[in-house]
Amino acid sequence: METRELRYFVAVAEELHFGRAAQRLGMAQPPLSRAIQQLERRLGVTLLDRTNRTISLTEPGSVLLREARAALDAVAAAERRTRRAATGRPGLVLATKAGAAGELLSKLLDAYAAEPGSVTVDVLLCGIGEQEKLLRDGRADVALLHRPFDSTVGLDTEDLHTEGQVAILPAGHPLTMRPHLRTADVTALPDLPLPRWPGRNGTYPDGPGPEAHDTTQLYQLIALGRAAAILPESTRATLPPGVAAVPILDSPSVTTVIAWPPHARSHALATLIQTATRL
Repeated sequence: METRELRYFVAVAEELHFGRAAQRLGMAQPPLSRAIQQLERRLGVTLLDRTNRTISLTEPGSVLLREARAALDAVAAAERRTRRAATGRPGLVLATKAGAAGELLSKLLDAYAAEPGSVTVDVLLCGIGEQEKLLRDGRADVALLHRPFDSTVGLDTEDLHTEGQVAILPAGHPLTMRPHLRTADVTALPDLPLPRWPGRNGTYPDGPGPEAHDTTQLYQLIALGRAAAILPESTRATLPPGVAAVPILDSPSVTTVIAWPPHARSHALATLIQTATRL
């Protein structure tokens, strides 16, 4: 299979609409349809169930979507890391969600800087869920991810920290007077819906909650009384005025992990990972 075909298929599989996929790819719809049909014939499987009005993925199509994303990310990563190597500038790029694991990150950077042979670490702050994509496509060498929200499939990882979660509510809301809550207490609030985060293709899922790209935007929505959220307990250290946090007893634990590509062979990266696990 060619990377061009994989890009075509991923666009159609994510949009589930040939017209939108063709517009996204900057091409006409007929050659896109022919390319997908040729791909199906070559593989000997049906990737898409087509009706007059809808398109859906078959089971083989779902498998190819997952594998195609990984393959395209690997190609992009190879290109980016090759170009970076040609600059001759040693260094690491660490991707992390803005506002998350701030204390841990600060300790890690300070401890690593004291190691013999340490290199410059550029911190790439990103929105929620973006650090995994940055790591997989080569824009980052290492990332701090958060299970169960981020996928670590195909990556090497070390667990760093496990914590509970808290409800983030507008300051003064009646629920902030309680010592703790349950998940249903927060999800059942009709006037404070949970936010909607963008998916892998940048689109927001349907739902009643407001669209949010990062925690700064989210906190403002909560302070205005437009949303509530459930976040890791460590976010309490950076809460702005106008919002409050209440522990949630039955929410799943969140584990912060340091993740890197399994084929990485960088001594500087190995030292950074060893420093993180030691901390």
